[in-house]
Amino acid sequence: MKPFHGRLCYLLLVLFLLAGIGLCASAAERKPNILVIVADDLGYGELSCQGNPQIPTPQIDSLARNGVRFTSGYVSGPYCSPTRAALMTGRYQQRYGHEFNPGPAQAADVHFGLSLKEKTIGNRFKELGYATGWFGKSHLGYLPEYHPLKRGFDEYFGFLGGAHDYLDAAADGHNPILRGTNRVSNIDYTTDAFGREAVAFIEKHKAEPWLCYFPFNAVHAPLESTEKYLSRFDKIEQTKRRTFAAMLSAMDDAVGAVLAKLREYHLEEDTLIFFISDNGGPTRQTTSGNGPLRGFKAQTWEGGIRVPWIIQWKGHITPGQVDDRPVIQMDILPTALAAAGVSCDAGWKLDGVNLLPYVTGSKSAPPHEALYWRFGQQIAIRMGDWKLVKAPGGGTGPGEQTGKASTANAQLYNLKKDIGEKENLAETEPGKFKELAAAWDKWNAELVDPLWVPRPGPGKAAKQKKRNANQ
Repeated sequence: MKPFHGRLCYLLLVLFLLAGIGLCASAAERKPNILVIVADDLGYGELSCQGNPQIPTPQIDSLARNGVRFTSGYVSGPYCSPTRAALMTGRYQQRYGHEFNPGPAQAADVHFGLSLKEKTIGNRFKELGYATGWFGKSHLGYLPEYHPLKRGFDEYFGFLGGAHDYLDAAADGHNPILRGTNRVSNIDYTTDAFGREAVAFIEKHKAEPWLCYFPFNAVHAPLESTEKYLSRFDKIEQTKRRTFAAMLSAMDDAVGAVLAKLREYHLEEDTLIFFISDNGGPTRQTTSGNGPLRGFKAQTWEGGIRVPWIIQWKGHITPGQVDDRPVIQMDILPTALAAAGVSCDAGWKLDGVNLLPYVTGSKSAPPHEALYWRFGQQIAIRMGDWKLVKAPGGGTGPGEQTGKASTANAQLYNLKKDIGEKENLAETEPGKFKELAAAWDKWNAELVDPLWVPRPGPGKAAKQKKRNANQ
């Protein structure tokens, strides 16, 4: 009996060890979760980790402390919908006509939305077997074919337009809050609601890899908050600024709730996290400040296109890095795919690059030889420390509706020495001007005309009508 008992114990021990090895292998083979957080109209200078002492943002700051904060982080346009399109596809939005926010069509057969010929980050991760969720703003098309559930996402809670009331789900009957395709009749505060939905998604899918796209409407206008957040900023006397501070604080809390859920299920080291803004701050409208940068939202000055830009992947990326190499939101897709073990096919023609070799120390060179912008007549190119830019004031004036742009009369700046774009070097550095202009012209020749032009507001429409009458 004793020999049999010994053999039985030995067999059980072997089975136990094999099971343990299997569990370890399973854990090691699990693909990482992907969390993409997008703030709306958040200026470069507003986070406390970016130097703002007025509004504490400890949760977002923790991402920078535990990861990489890019001080030359960009988006591919100075405006909401186009930059979101490029994030979704990893491609410059001008390659498929999404140069402006959806507006009056250039042709009768044009619909207003992200081209159905383009694959989204949702499509690509759904093909990998990921659970995919989208919680917040879309601004990529109203028609059914543009709904997130038709673009690779399993779950959706948010609104399809460019802005929404924070406190009233039914404020705009044409742009409702939706759960899937069903209207939601009541919300407490959109920032809180989107945070809860993201938390619930993570809890629901904690045992499988997931992609969570989490685009706030905060801190976009209208400026609205609740007393819970307003009470934190009693010392700010200016009403508009106080409300903005409350909105940013609410967003920070929502980010914190998601991070707490990751930690509860020991998922933080299994989750690659990105945090960006969709464009620079419209300071005059909302007080959203761009720090030392020139310009605002809707301009190709640095203040319109350089944004807070953070990556965290605990256990994989050395924490506390501050990196001044230029990156752009199109890098999110190839970086996330690389983390999931996927090499991007050259046939996809992505403009973004995989940032993992750069943030892990494998590559020291800049990820991009150059970055490019075209927004109607506004243009820009950044190559190394140099930037060529033409930004005649922003907005949607008549020239900016044509999509016809050139480098004529552009201005040249050395951003390393002049981050505020104050000293135009176009005349003193003609060789550098020609180099950047030639590179921009070559890129511009690859683009298509915009599928639609901006929809001007009543004031702009009246001014344009008067201008046309005088011509």
